[in-house]
Amino acid sequence: MDDATRTEIEAAAFRRLRQHLMEERPDVQNIDLMNLAGFCRNCLSRWMQEAAAERGIEMSKDEAREDFYGMPYDDWKAKQPEADAAKQTAYEVAYTQNVGSRK
Repeated sequence: MDDATRTEIEAAAFRRLRQHLMEERPDVQNIDLMNLAGFCRNCLSRWMQEAAAERGIEMSKDEAREDFYGMPYDDWKAKQPEADAAKQTAYEVAYTQNVGSRK
């Protein structure tokens, strides 16, 4: 498989993952994703931001999130239920292990 085809396939898989998370499983909270898989929607949007930066394209955190979520992040977040204390504690561990310390 040539590089261009691989890139197209990988991009299609990413778009399908985004569709699945945003349209088919919006009930799965970011905290659940981070606790179980070590990444969440915010990580995916950050990876988009990092990929843009590698190509010399300026993209703010808010722009990347809005691009991924299809709406301002605060609008998405307002729709999500509050996570209980156990999920929040597990999240702090998962975040540190997978992303790094919180600044």
